[in-house]
Amino acid sequence: MKKLTAIFIVLLLLFNALGFFGLFVGLRYKTKLDLVQRLDNDDYLEEETVTLKVPLALPYHIDSEEYERVDGEVEHNGEFYQLVKQKLEKDTLYIVCIKDHDSKRIKQALTDYVKTFTDKPIDAKQTAKFFTGFIKDFLPSSIEITSASSGWNCTVASTNLYDSFSSRSIAVFSPPPQI
Repeated sequence: MKKLTAIFIVLLLLFNALGFFGLFVGLRYKTKLDLVQRLDNDDYLEEETVTLKVPLALPYHIDSEEYERVDGEVEHNGEFYQLVKQKLEKDTLYIVCIKDHDSKRIKQALTDYVKTFTDKPIDAKQTAKFFTGFIKDFLPSSIEITSASSGWNCTVASTNLYDSFSSRSIAVFSPPPQI
């Protein structure tokens, strides 16, 4: 019973530290992992795919006869696409993508969650906003930065520096060997 209580308290502490952000990151990781596994097994319809043609000017390129499997994610106009496969043919890169609806929903939920901390409802009174603006604008504030220690500064006398280099020299008694 003590072990179960300890595990529950540790999980509660983790949830308190990470909060919903950790939950959203975990959900996004899980959905991405499931989608990648589905794409690796070719478990999708051709009607779901979108093909992007990207012109490339490469001086040396090798044409691909067949598509090769790639992993990645692209966001365009608020829509998320998971890369499926690609091939390079002459001067054009063909990328096949599939729309990722789950990532869009998770990102939207995370955005809504963050807005609960930052945005106030429209019908809320603006007096609190006025007073905080007044305090920031008209009450003086000062910031002073002072060093607590001299840091890495160290005074070096030039005579000590010269003496240390001159004592390291070694006299040469013979010329280098001839080959």
